[in-house]
Amino acid sequence: MGEHYQSEQEIAAVVEGFETCRTSKEGFTHLSHLTVATCYLCNSTPEEAFEKMRSGLLRFLGHHSVNNAKYSDRVTWAWIRKIQRVIEQMETDCSLVVISNAVLEQLGQHRITVENLHDE
Repeated sequence: MGEHYQSEQEIAAVVEGFETCRTSKEGFTHLSHLTVATCYLCNSTPEEAFEKMRSGLLRFLGHHSVNNAKYSDRVTWAWIRKIQRVIEQMETDCSLVVISNAVLEQLGQHRITVENLHDE
């Protein structure tokens, strides 16, 4: 898959598009989800990152008139834990760009559904 991001500005644009709901629902891909969650985890505790992701996703779904049933706390927590494990394996002085690219590289092909959560 190679490098995804070259700069923190690119990551900030993904986060801002999500937080302001300027990104279309189609434009907010799996990789975008991972990018936002990684950014939150690099700047706060897992609990805070989960809360920010949860409130942001619910706001995003509401803004784009998507049924809230698509959202799952359990799936969001599972992703936070997976991303946290990747971050914990990295050197402590890695940049957000390096960490985000590593998360996308390792988890970009993964999918977690409520049905397969028992595997987590």
